[in-house]
Amino acid sequence: MNPYLMLIFAIVLEVIGTSALRASAGFSKLLPSLVVALGYGGAFYLISKVLTALPLGLTYAIWSGVGTALTALIGWFYFRDAFSSLALLGIALIIAGVVVLNLGGAAHGK
Repeated sequence: MNPYLMLIFAIVLEVIGTSALRASAGFSKLLPSLVVALGYGGAFYLISKVLTALPLGLTYAIWSGVGTALTALIGWFYFRDAFSSLALLGIALIIAGVVVLNLGGAAHGK
């Protein structure tokens, strides 16, 4: 399977696991707790496979940047988390940092 496609699936599973973590209410609800375990387990399995084909820095930068943005959007839309303009700026800066890291070559081992 294409490593970038596996990375997308890993990101989706990690975001699902993180969202379920919020819904698990401190692991006091069984179904969301199981979703957390399966989501994170699947995400880490796929990341381990991706790392056989892509560099660690690149993989982690994409995973964390896209995962952060998606998780924030889910928090905003689904959980009705309040976001100030400063919080949105912070998220944008995190994503910009990932982009700069990749453009600068650090994620490619240069």
